[in-house]
Amino acid sequence: MRVDLNADLGEGFGRWSLGDDAALLDIVTSANVACGFHAGDPSIMLHSCADAAAREVRVGAQVGYRDLAGFGRRFIDMNADELTADVIYQLGALQACAHAGGTTVSYVKPHGALYNAIGHHEGQAGAVVEAVRRYDPNLPVLGLAGSVWLELAARAGLRTVVEAFADRAYAPDGSLLPRSRPGAVLDDPDEIAQRCIHMVTNGEVIAVDGSSIAVQPESLCVHGDGPKAITIATAVRRHLAAADVSLAAFATRGGPL
Repeated sequence: MRVDLNADLGEGFGRWSLGDDAALLDIVTSANVACGFHAGDPSIMLHSCADAAAREVRVGAQVGYRDLAGFGRRFIDMNADELTADVIYQLGALQACAHAGGTTVSYVKPHGALYNAIGHHEGQAGAVVEAVRRYDPNLPVLGLAGSVWLELAARAGLRTVVEAFADRAYAPDGSLLPRSRPGAVLDDPDEIAQRCIHMVTNGEVIAVDGSSIAVQPESLCVHGDGPKAITIATAVRRHLAAADVSLAAFATRGGPL
């Protein structure tokens, strides 16, 4: 068995930093790099791509709403054409930084409120699909199992990659429990690691009500902005290895691993 391990990186802005990107890059196999809309700036994007390339970690475009103040975690009711253009802009910006840093953008993963919205919002999901299709239809896209986003992406001929969240609780309908709800963010490293093993080996994740949600993740996500991010990511990697689950990036672009 094998699975990818991804984390969000490059989420600072100017003099403000968030998370230990250098440490995460020694653990993960794929890095979702902020593209300047919810976080990140040109300097951070360039350095994130170069650092990922030096460690042979795949770079993904973490596209989001234009919402620096809200860290991209507030829904924005955008029309489809505007959202498509915003995503294309972010993809182009990160690809320029990736090229200059010695790598390439290997996949697309929406961020925050946009990620949650396109799980069920057909208009916005279609707009993001259209952006990827027009920019580069060979780019894989990450999303939740059963999401409208992955359904429309598959119809458009894009490669879809199911991911599961190591450190987020699930609602019974398969969506992520809103961060405003108690218990939405998990923080026990060993419990999270065992949960990841269960998801990968048994093809299910247990929701907050105890029900089982079918999932066959090709990638696991550990959030890089939490106080225990490095401890959690390390525990997940260690426990997966002990369970004979190897870590490998799902994306094939960007050079050898």
